Amino acid sequence: MEKDENYEDIGEKWIEVIRKSPRKHPRKKFLCSQETKKENFTKSFLKNILGNGNFEWNLVPACGTVGGILVGSIAQSQVDSSSCLCRAERGVVVPGAGSHVPRSRLCVQSSITASIHPLNDKRPARGDRRRGQQWPLLPGLPDDLAIACLIRVPRADHWKLRLVCRRWFRLLAGNYFYALRGRLGLAEPWLYAFKCDGDGRVSWDVLDPTAAARAGGRAWRALPPVPGEYADATGFGCAVLGGCHLYLLGGRDPRRGALRRVVFYSARSNRWHRAPDMLRRRHCFGACVMGNRLYVAGGESGGGGLRSVEVFDPAKNRWAFVSSMAAALVPFVSALHGGRWYVKGLGAERQVLSQVYIPETDTWSTVAALDGMVAGWRSPSACLDGRLYAADCKDGCRIRSYDEATDAWCGCADSRRHMGSSQALEAAAMVALRSKLCVVRNDMSVSVVDFAVGAENQRWQTLASKGQIKSFVTNLLSSVAGRGRAKNRVLHCQVLEA
Repeated sequence: MEKDENYEDIGEKWIEVIRKSPRKHPRKKFLCSQETKKENFTKSFLKNILGNGNFEWNLVPACGTVGGILVGSIAQSQVDSSSCLCRAERGVVVPGAGSHVPRSRLCVQSSITASIHPLNDKRPARGDRRRGQQWPLLPGLPDDLAIACLIRVPRADHWKLRLVCRRWFRLLAGNYFYALRGRLGLAEPWLYAFKCDGDGRVSWDVLDPTAAARAGGRAWRALPPVPGEYADATGFGCAVLGGCHLYLLGGRDPRRGALRRVVFYSARSNRWHRAPDMLRRRHCFGACVMGNRLYVAGGESGGGGLRSVEVFDPAKNRWAFVSSMAAALVPFVSALHGGRWYVKGLGAERQVLSQVYIPETDTWSTVAALDGMVAGWRSPSACLDGRLYAADCKDGCRIRSYDEATDAWCGCADSRRHMGSSQALEAAAMVALRSKLCVVRNDMSVSVVDFAVGAENQRWQTLASKGQIKSFVTNLLSSVAGRGRAKNRVLHCQVLEA
């Protein structure tokens, strides 16, 4: 062993003595030493020679003679010597020692945190090699450029991106990724439909319009079961907040009666979440979204009709009451038009009533039965680009719109192809898909008409169909035989973007 490797300033005759000392202190490095004939150095005296906790002195007795050698070493348990930058001063006279002892080195990095294993030469684990840094999203590219590439991946393949690594999973689970897609116009709208089968079981399907055009009209995909409280529920409401959160609220359970429960599905995280319960139990009520706030009005609660109206603010994450309706009402159709919420339904005496809510003044008022809009308004209906549209026939093959100038309804689109009058082909929902209007029927067929091209260039397109269009005679015979009943009944249909 060389002198300058582990020891400094040590005489040749003491090398064999000092060589045995590291066996007792294998984690310490000896820096300086001084021969002495004294042997009355106690541990407390040696510890307080300099008063520095990072340096300590020890007496190594000589073999067979009186005295020994004073050895100075660094206490590795407090500062790692491998990363300590020190300066040595000349020396100081140790009282009582009768000889000159070099002063210990003073550490100028007192704020260094000692490592758990300061002299551990083992290689770090694979997952800890870049603990201070993050792996790039795409090797060889900066993260901003990698994100610019990932946001252009089609929405149908996002579930695959989540399986690549944890960084990709966290990126797609956050709001930044999908908010950026929305700002750049890359968000893709999908159609979600809730249906009820003959046994009363509720399920839901999703339709990708882009894939439907390529799949020849067979693009509905079944989704995992809905939350348990809505598996057998009836009369529940459905609305969309923020363009990507689908809310299910209220309803009536066969065993527990009316519900206050609220859950929502996030198209970004692809999961269901709980939301605060409503203040009143209700089912068969009206729901709409105004100013990114969710309103519910009327309905039933087991003890008759309700007049109360509630609003949910996602920013505050709570429900609050607003002005009650002019009369108790069980809505069967509602729509937003001109910044107002129009509701049409059955009153306490089963008469048809219409009311309108003005959010600016927080007031409800009754709409006259002779009003042009209310008189010709039927379900299903939807508002597109500030204009109100409604089905003009049972199967939704003709559509009419409301003209405020003349206060009347007029026909605006006709497919010239009547599908039938059976319950299976009845138009159950109408939703706006960007500049297009979608008509969803009970047999899950979807027809789309584009109103942006003008009335003379309108073209109907079938996004989803059952693959076989029954003729008028076939529908008539099925109705007479009692086979025209729909196996499924569409309850709600909404559009989510992500």
